[in-house]
Amino acid sequence: MMKIRIVATLVLTYSVTFGSMAIAQTTDPLPSWNDGKAKESIVEFVAKVTKEGSADFVPPAERIATFDNDGTLWSEQPMYFQLLFALDRVKVLASQHPEWTDKEPFASLLRGDVKAALEGGEHAILEIVMATHAGNTTEEFRKIVQDWLATAKHPVTERPYTEMVYRPMLELLAFLRANGFKTFIVSGGGIEFMRPWTEKIYGIPPEQVIGSSIKTKFEMRDGLPVLVRLPELDFFDDKEGKPVAINQYIGRQPIAAFGNSDGDLQMLQWTCAGKRLSFCLYVRHTDAEREWAYDRKSSIGRLDKGIGEAQANGWTVVDMKQDWKVVYPSDKQ
Repeated sequence: MMKIRIVATLVLTYSVTFGSMAIAQTTDPLPSWNDGKAKESIVEFVAKVTKEGSADFVPPAERIATFDNDGTLWSEQPMYFQLLFALDRVKVLASQHPEWTDKEPFASLLRGDVKAALEGGEHAILEIVMATHAGNTTEEFRKIVQDWLATAKHPVTERPYTEMVYRPMLELLAFLRANGFKTFIVSGGGIEFMRPWTEKIYGIPPEQVIGSSIKTKFEMRDGLPVLVRLPELDFFDDKEGKPVAINQYIGRQPIAAFGNSDGDLQMLQWTCAGKRLSFCLYVRHTDAEREWAYDRKSSIGRLDKGIGEAQANGWTVVDMKQDWKVVYPSDKQ
């Protein structure tokens, strides 16, 4: 791979924080990535857009990079982690809702039959989310999310959910920021589910998180102003909604976008249609041993149309099994 300038010199040192673990980096900006086309394409793109005086130079203010969350920055199998959070909340709230004993999808959940509960598809999922995510203030919900993440374990790996983030992607986030990029999350997940923890885990502050939302209203409670979460969908940040939300909340067209599913396709299409040199990347789940292997036929994180689009447009596709030395922060190289 050709020798290139990353920022000022190759001896620039910065830290990537994985929870309480900080790793100093010097010559290799992406040490958890195997050498190959994917890694090379990232480093070369960053070198081009940060080289002053070159035709591809992009001023720092315009170096916007957007990342999907589920399946791109952390795992999403056997179901989205926010849905697992909602299922746990059903159990916590059941004593307050005796009617759930005979009402679907809650009755099946309380019997432990998750498959039957989710047979109702998107309607059932929306009903579960609305029932478990609303009725409290934004501050109360933030505390509920933080408490859950502090104790909940993944049903398969038995790891805390925040330890199921991808170490190579954490390095990528840090590498981009070290080179003047501003990194955003643009996810179909709930914006207020992600904001309590993204800064600590990803280094992305809450104001740089875009996601789906439910409606809220202003109230005075005991003489204090609060925002109350309502059981009504406000915005669904997926597919065509992603570029719409980026335009509305960021106000700049990204020059780099990262996803893993067809739900991210429109974000990548819009990013790579810009006038600046751009970069689009798909994370493809190919590692059944260290994570999961799925794409075209998966009900979670389906990647079908996006593969054809990536091949036609020369986007980078990361083969998780081949391109990553490790998957999670605690994995050994």
